[in-house]
Amino acid sequence: VQLVESGGGLVQAGGSLRLSCAASGSTFSINAMGWYRQAPGKQRELVAITSGGGSTNYADSVKGRFTISRDNAKNTMHLQMNSLKPEDTAVYLCNAEVVVGRTRYVYWGQGTQVTVSS
Repeated sequence: VQLVESGGGLVQAGGSLRLSCAASGSTFSINAMGWYRQAPGKQRELVAITSGGGSTNYADSVKGRFTISRDNAKNTMHLQMNSLKPEDTAVYLCNAEVVVGRTRYVYWGQGTQVTVSS
């Protein structure tokens, strides 16, 4: 599975961005997909995740502002980010989970930079 993110950029506080993640390869085997972010000097953290069944979960810091969506027919996932804050500045990474039997595989994209200016 290969993942490619796009849609990052520079935006003012209060603005919006829409990130996309395009999956290729053995996409039929993907279970959960999610967005993570990593700011300089900080640990990678979960932003939002969507399961194979369509349920979603969000970090408390983004609830009500971010929306994760997934289009299985197009093998894409999106993250709509509204009311952005400077603390949302980070590299955002796409993540996909594949489970084969008892083995769990995790794939990552290269990331896309999101910078929110105050």
